[in-house]
Amino acid sequence: MTEAGPLYREHPVEYPETTPPLSEDEAQALDTQLDPGWQRDGTRGLSREFTFGDFRDAFGFATRVALLAEREFHHPELTVTWGKVLVRLWTHTVKGLSRNDFIIAAKVDRLTR
Repeated sequence: MTEAGPLYREHPVEYPETTPPLSEDEAQALDTQLDPGWQRDGTRGLSREFTFGDFRDAFGFATRVALLAEREFHHPELTVTWGKVLVRLWTHTVKGLSRNDFIIAAKVDRLTR
């Protein structure tokens, strides 16, 4: 947790296009606050595959992620297949990871509880 509290309580902010992605040290520190199921591609992106018993449950979860993303105005890439949802996060304006991606990942983790 950060001094401000857990990531899932934060909200994404807008970053100007000149903002660089997080450093490896910053990304690594934020990574420790997520479920270990998340995979980090250096400072380029985060991804996690969620599994379900059928397509309906996978689609339902993807819908909840989409509604969360719309509310927070930070949108992941979602791939829905039978029994699986792949969630990929990165911040387009910084061309890599920002704190926003970790905030959304933490909020997505809470949807599975």
